[in-house]
Amino acid sequence: MARVQVIDPKTASGETRELLDAVQAQLGVTPNFIRVLANSPKALQGFLGLYGALGEASIDKATQERIALAIAEGNACQYCVSAHTAIGRHAGLSNDEMLLNRQGSSDDARAAATVAFAQALNANLGEVSSAEFAAARSSGLSDAEIVEVIAVVAINIFTNILGKATRVEIDFPKVELWRDSRRESRSAAA
Repeated sequence: MARVQVIDPKTASGETRELLDAVQAQLGVTPNFIRVLANSPKALQGFLGLYGALGEASIDKATQERIALAIAEGNACQYCVSAHTAIGRHAGLSNDEMLLNRQGSSDDARAAATVAFAQALNANLGEVSSAEFAAARSSGLSDAEIVEVIAVVAINIFTNILGKATRVEIDFPKVELWRDSRRESRSAAA
């Protein structure tokens, strides 16, 4: 159960209602994460603004989902792993590719370098090494794309923190964290 109120779009009013209606119109659903975020219309507005802007970024949607999966797994946010697995499928990612993404890699060389850079940003709170930065650049990422990767990492860290802190109920097909599933596999084999 969520630690904060899950706003019902049917009973919301004012700016909150307008924002929730916009999400419903765009996605066809209003995920629990958005309904929790709606407790602060300004926070929801800020999230939707950055999310919308990143929809027009140079980094394609599939790669943004690869990054989201790596960050969610790295931060052990089961809500976000579950959500981005569902969204990743819609972006054309296979289950095998998404598992690689959650491990910080990809079958695509450029995407692998991008995901590795994103994972380093997350793991080190942005304090990446010169070698990690050079690897991102040598994979072909432009300055604009590097900044976009940083923005995608930042928005996903925000969603991970919100999801974990509020314990929002998972309303996507539930996906176990990779680390947890590996631990369970080792226990079953022993």
